[in-house]
Amino acid sequence: MTSSPPSDYIRAEESKLDQIKKWADKLDVLSVAATQDPEGFLGHPVNAFKLMKRLNTEWGELENLRQHFPNDDDQTGAAKALMRLQDTYELDANVFATGDLPGVSSAASLHSALMVSDCYDLGKVAYSEADYYHTELWMAQALRQLDQGERSSTVDAITVLDYLSYSVYQQGELERALEFTKRLLELDPDHQRANGNLKYFEYQLNKHKKVELREKEEVRLKRSQADDYLPERKKYEQLCRGEGLRMTPRRQSRLFCRYYDNNRHPRYVIGPVRQEDEWDHPRIIRYHNIVSDREMEKVKELAKPRLRRATISNPVTGVLETAHYRISKSAWLGAYEHPVVDHINQRIEDITGLDITTAEDLQVANYGVGGQYEPHFDFGRKDEPDAFEELGTGNRIATWLLYMSDVQAGGATVFTDVGASVWPKKGTAVFWYNLYANGEGDYRTRHAACPVLVGNKWVSNKWIHERGQEFRRRCGLQETD
Repeated sequence: MTSSPPSDYIRAEESKLDQIKKWADKLDVLSVAATQDPEGFLGHPVNAFKLMKRLNTEWGELENLRQHFPNDDDQTGAAKALMRLQDTYELDANVFATGDLPGVSSAASLHSALMVSDCYDLGKVAYSEADYYHTELWMAQALRQLDQGERSSTVDAITVLDYLSYSVYQQGELERALEFTKRLLELDPDHQRANGNLKYFEYQLNKHKKVELREKEEVRLKRSQADDYLPERKKYEQLCRGEGLRMTPRRQSRLFCRYYDNNRHPRYVIGPVRQEDEWDHPRIIRYHNIVSDREMEKVKELAKPRLRRATISNPVTGVLETAHYRISKSAWLGAYEHPVVDHINQRIEDITGLDITTAEDLQVANYGVGGQYEPHFDFGRKDEPDAFEELGTGNRIATWLLYMSDVQAGGATVFTDVGASVWPKKGTAVFWYNLYANGEGDYRTRHAACPVLVGNKWVSNKWIHERGQEFRRRCGLQETD
């Protein structure tokens, strides 16, 4: 058996090093901003998508270094998140392409633009999902940038027009499909599929002289909705944009701010907390400056190594599983793990007056690009007989939601049944009861976490259960007390 001389080994390693250097040079433009403020940089959805794409697709030649890189699913997830933001906040493709999003400075926008190839890849992701609405939007944006003189070594107008003609045809717009096909054939007269499509589209137009406007609009409004498309989607998205709030001026005038000591609790007699009414029915309260920056950073530090894709409890099987409508990462922290966690738990008990010994551990959640949790209830409904049965502590009587970061744009907590929007503010916590005093669920508390448009959202939840509250929150004389 013969061994290679040391010089061969050295040359092989030098070759690998050269590859890494070339790869690093490509990353320079992104890395300067990213290393200065990683969370801020990746808080811009365009930056997050571009970094995912480059690590997964464009630098695939470094196969032996890719075990910790994003994969195809990550890149597709980032693309879908961007399109979800596009719909929720009613932003056109050009706004994303220029990076000029709400809450972003003009200087930051310059480094967050989408190139033709990026727009094309977004369109391809939509196409692979049979989402022809978004395919059209992103292919049209790619074509617009090509028409404006942007050059691309990987994408040409012929390919873009091919996708465009098919996507608008699938949406029932034969005239536009024919226009795109004719333009394609001007660039490539021998394009086989386009020549076939030209004849077919002309035949269909002659057969159906006029497509009713109403029918076309119905097709466009479908936007390839998922099978489990939420009937309350419109209301949810309106609230996320800060629209459609139902609070009248008269009701608004009855909401107050006050100093609160929870019936002269010894910890708060001298230093009461600031309490603000966010909503009246159901009552949603915000507490200001409830935790310090040091405490929040410690909670994040403890949670980061354990963050995993958040799960939901399947209402039929009771099994924990991931879901497309809850996109975040979460971790659980017990009181015994660090004094800061124990102190936060004690503070929740002191302020709410509820026993937290039967509450769940503190859940820490991070919502990155497009992170959201669509409308849901925190309490178990009657059609979920096994909800929280294993805990043996009854239903979730109340929710404490602590905001551990500010969010530049998006990320509101909205209550879809009553039309309330609560916006994140670092160091504040909101609190509400999920159950009436008689133990029945309050369906007005259906709520959602809106997608984060720009920024990085950190929250922690404390779900407080019924057991132990028998003498702390007594039943009233009325059914709904």
